[in-house]
Amino acid sequence: MAVSLPNGSIVAIASGYGSAKTLSALTNADPSVVTSAAHGFVDGDYIDVVSGWARLTDRILRVDDSATGTFALEGFDTTSTTLFPAAGGAGTARKITGFTQLAQILDSSSSGGEQQYWTGQFLEADREIRIPTTKSAAGIDFQIADDPSQPGYQLAKQANDDREPRAVLITLSNGAKLLYKAYISLGLIPSLTVNQAMTLPVTLSLLGDPIRYSA
Repeated sequence: MAVSLPNGSIVAIASGYGSAKTLSALTNADPSVVTSAAHGFVDGDYIDVVSGWARLTDRILRVDDSATGTFALEGFDTTSTTLFPAAGGAGTARKITGFTQLAQILDSSSSGGEQQYWTGQFLEADREIRIPTTKSAAGIDFQIADDPSQPGYQLAKQANDDREPRAVLITLSNGAKLLYKAYISLGLIPSLTVNQAMTLPVTLSLLGDPIRYSA
C-alpha cells in the first residue's frame, strides 16, 4: 500500500517549441518506433505529437532510443491494430524547448473525466443494461496568487489570449512526471475576501488523458 501527497509538486507550462518534424511512419509496437528524417530529437526530449491515431494525437511524450531517422515514443504502447490501425499514425511532432513554472499555487481541483453510458433494455429482458460510451471533458483548476510579475502568470495570460493549447508538465515530489496538453484560461478579476490572499483562477481544459513517467 502506498499513499502519495502532492506537497512539493511543480506545475510548468511550455514556453517554447521547435519546428514541426514530419512523422512518416509509426510502428505497432511497445513502445512505438517513429520514422522521421532529420528529426533532431535526442533521448529525454519532450515532444508534442499530432497523429492520425486519435489515441495518440495531442499527447506530450518523451523521446527514447533516438537514432538517425528514427526514435521511440517512450512508454507508449501501440500494439493494438484495433486502437491504432496499421500505417495510420503519420503526422508531426514539435520539440518543447522550455517550460515556465506556474508558481504560487494556493489550491487545486480537478473535474470531469467521468465515464458516460448508453442505457437500454431489450423487450424480453427484465433489467436494463449499460454500455460505456465516452468520457466527459476534463479539466484542472488552480487558484494562484494575484501576482502579475510572475513569469508563469504572464505565460498563462498569453495562453489565455491566443487560445493555443500548450504542454503542461507536473513534476511530483517523488520525481514522477505527468504530461498534459491543454487550453489554458486565466481569470483576470482577483478575489477580494477579507483576511484571505488575493487569488486568480487558472483552468486547464485537457485534450486527453495524461502521459505518466515514473521519473
